[in-house]
Amino acid sequence: MSRRIAFWKLEGAGNDFLGLDGRRKPLGLSREKIAAWCDRQRGAGADGVLVVEKPRGRGADFRMRYYNADGGEAEMCGNGARCFALLAKEVAGGRGQRLRVETKAGLILLDLVGKEVRVSMPDPGLPRLGKEITAAGRRVKLDFLNTGVPHVVEFVRSVETAEVVKSGRAIRFHSAFAPSGTNVNFVAVNRKNRIEVRTYERGVEAETLACGTGVVASSILANLRRGVKPPVKVLTRGGDVLTVNFILDNGRPRKVTLQGPARIVYEGVFNV
Repeated sequence: MSRRIAFWKLEGAGNDFLGLDGRRKPLGLSREKIAAWCDRQRGAGADGVLVVEKPRGRGADFRMRYYNADGGEAEMCGNGARCFALLAKEVAGGRGQRLRVETKAGLILLDLVGKEVRVSMPDPGLPRLGKEITAAGRRVKLDFLNTGVPHVVEFVRSVETAEVVKSGRAIRFHSAFAPSGTNVNFVAVNRKNRIEVRTYERGVEAETLACGTGVVASSILANLRRGVKPPVKVLTRGGDVLTVNFILDNGRPRKVTLQGPARIVYEGVFNV
């Protein structure tokens, strides 16, 4: 006899997710099952899966689990966190406009601001600038920042001509970032507080229409490298504009927020 599992399809800036309610009973998730659900030909299709769980410690309303499309669990997802705010409100109700959420990267705050959601993220690690490697036949200079998950940035003249998949895949799997690999962002600076970003996402193993943690890493590194001033307006591949704010304290980024649109697209049921 098949079992029915309710899910919600959500999207934020073109990053799409499947949302599940795991507060009451185990969902029996496996890497294979998640990958099948995220398959765009044979499943519902998504960049990843969000699961609402009860918090483990005090001071949090929920726990967020995030799985990439390949079924592997990741520490954090910026756009996923914004969608998680809508998912948690949908499954648990409540009228509050602020949620405190546990993630594997630390506690985050989610604020509903009209039709947008603002994420107050854990402090990133220390930036590492100017690493040179050879990938896909090119010598490239990369800057690194962990914003909950690892990201590198290559600054380019135009994101339109960037070989996102070819170069991104070569950098993502480069031995310099072994064993876990890295996400790869190609960034063009337009004006003093505006940038464009295209991202090759680890775990999805393709370009996505947006990546929240990548947008954050790109904004901070654009400040350090190119003098881009916060709040930074970021044009994503999906056409949405996300806003990143932060301060630098002795070279270390603090008080980082990511704000942008999120919505529930539809509800469905998996037969498993």
